[in-house]
Amino acid sequence: MGLILITDDAAFSRRMIKKAIQQSGHETLEAANGLECLDLLANTTPDCIISDLLMPEMDGFGLLKELRDRGSKIPVIVLTADIQDSARQHCESLGAFMLLKKPPKAPEIIEAVTQALSIKTN
Repeated sequence: MGLILITDDAAFSRRMIKKAIQQSGHETLEAANGLECLDLLANTTPDCIISDLLMPEMDGFGLLKELRDRGSKIPVIVLTADIQDSARQHCESLGAFMLLKKPPKAPEIIEAVTQALSIKTN
């Protein structure tokens, strides 16, 4: 089981994702934007980050860039309603592990987290 950091400015989305992840046996932390996520990373190392793309203060692109600049190896699953090729390519160039269309279904989240945790342990 892993520790999953959910980063999304929408509390409802965080609750839905948290519920699915906890039902699959993982622990969760929550952040409302990229800056809060980075603050949490100062004191803990999650096994996976799930991040919205559009957020106030620091968006998902900014978070991915900061994680890449810090040399982070934590897999990041990006959630976005903007699934255009340009957004996907930008996320991938910044090191995103996977993109999921928002709102994700519980089985999609669980499968994505399982894949992210498997690459982390291999």
